Amino acid sequence: QVQLVESGGGLVQAGGSLRLSCTASGRISNIIAKAWYRQAPGKQRELVATITNGGITHYADAVKGRFTISRDDAKNTVYLQMNSLKPEDTAVYYCAFRRIDNDYWGQGTQVTVSS
Repeated sequence: QVQLVESGGGLVQAGGSLRLSCTASGRISNIIAKAWYRQAPGKQRELVATITNGGITHYADAVKGRFTISRDDAKNTVYLQMNSLKPEDTAVYYCAFRRIDNDYWGQGTQVTVSS
């Protein structure tokens, strides 16, 4: 059974940084990309960043230039480095390992940015 576990969330002041990690365990196969999503209270879940197996990255406009997604395939881990955090970045952050027919999801980690 595949399990994704996120870590690194917490409370930080505006302008600060956090690094999220997401490590997968179990039989992982046919992964085509890894991604981070977030969901703020009262809002829909939104895509934050993706990285393909070839290393191509994509970012939401709201985080471009501030967030960086990276991966360590040997550790089955994806990271999200978040700099210059803003109060509007406050949300539960979820990682996902994307497959063609379905995705694996983590349980989420809370990020709170105070002003």
